Amino acid sequence: QVHVVESGGGLVQPGGSLRLSCAASGSIFGIAVMGWYRQAPGKERELVALIRDIGTTNYADSVKGRFTISGDNSKKTVYLQMNVLKPEDTARYYCKITSYGAQNYWGQGTQVTVSS
Repeated sequence: QVHVVESGGGLVQPGGSLRLSCAASGSIFGIAVMGWYRQAPGKERELVALIRDIGTTNYADSVKGRFTISGDNSKKTVYLQMNVLKPEDTARYYCKITSYGAQNYWGQGTQVTVSS
């Protein structure tokens, strides 16, 4: 059984930084993609950033230049460095790991609140 656990969320002032971490345990047959998503109250879950096994990345337009995703497939870990945080970044952030077999593994999320 695979478990995915996020950490690193919290309360931060506008302009501040946070680093989210995600670690998976259990057997995953080849990781194709690791990604971060977020969901704010009353809104749909949206992609924030993803990193593929070959190292290429994609970012939502709203976070480009401020967020950086990194990961290590062999360790089943992925990180999201978030800088210059804005109130509109407030959301619950979820990690998703996708295997080559197209199985998706989600964590329970970590709350990020940006407020003065």
